[in-house]
Amino acid sequence: MNKLLGLTRNFSSSTSLNAVKTVTIIGGGLMGSGIAQVAAQAGQNVTLVDLKPELLDKAQQSIQKNLIRVGKKMYKDDTLKAENFVKDSLNRIKVSTNIEDGVNVDLIIEAIVEKLHIKQDLFNKLDQLAPEHTILATNTSSISINEIGAGIKRKDRYGGLHFFNPVPVMRLLEVIKGDHISDSTYQTMMEWGKSIGKTCITCKDTPGFVVNRLLGPYSAEAIRMYERGDASKEDIDIGMKLGAGYPMGPFELADYTGLDTNKFVLEVMYEKTKDPVFRPIPLIDKMVAEGKLGIKTGEGFYKYKK
Repeated sequence: MNKLLGLTRNFSSSTSLNAVKTVTIIGGGLMGSGIAQVAAQAGQNVTLVDLKPELLDKAQQSIQKNLIRVGKKMYKDDTLKAENFVKDSLNRIKVSTNIEDGVNVDLIIEAIVEKLHIKQDLFNKLDQLAPEHTILATNTSSISINEIGAGIKRKDRYGGLHFFNPVPVMRLLEVIKGDHISDSTYQTMMEWGKSIGKTCITCKDTPGFVVNRLLGPYSAEAIRMYERGDASKEDIDIGMKLGAGYPMGPFELADYTGLDTNKFVLEVMYEKTKDPVFRPIPLIDKMVAEGKLGIKTGEGFYKYKK
């Protein structure tokens, strides 16, 4: 009986499952292209917007390469089905350097640079351009979504959709509830996340949300151990993989996500919480200043072949 009540409650909102059919992602970087890919392969029509044509070209190449990999995995014994999967998914994605080309959709997701004023300017513009029914969402990893959306009128149709890198692989999606989000919008965001194959969790607008709030201290303490000479980075990574069952050690993970991203998240978390565990780390500051950002630059805590 309780299970039946739960099912009834889940589908009692005015929004039906998979209500979102058209999606625009603004930002053609790793996160934006990844979100575009998972939405397209789930059968949705996608517009990927970025001001830089070369970034859109790179995104399309990356998406195609990833879709080929996914198609081979899904249809191991049927080459034709795999090829059609790639073709159909790519046909659902269009790209543009003009924001106006992507506003007439059900959902717009912002995945641009982690700068508050730039995000605010974008959302204020989207609020004016997009139809009334369109839901606006930010993929920010650490900035308050309430602050980002402070200037928009549709606060009831606005929230956070925080994906994890690489988006096609990582199964988690944090659905962040702003102070004024409606139940209908929240349910639509949750249902959309499930429709693209993600496991969704919910968090209010608190610094770092769930994952980064917990991951930040872990990563910071690992780096400080290394700074003090308590253990080598290799041994710390091995220790957390074999002793705690983590798929990656903290230094491997930092290189993967980008040391510039790690630095920025720590800065935001320290500013918002004043918790000393998030205070600046001299080694991270030094490496970022030297351009050693991790895998994307070929060197971070470890060296990589580009």
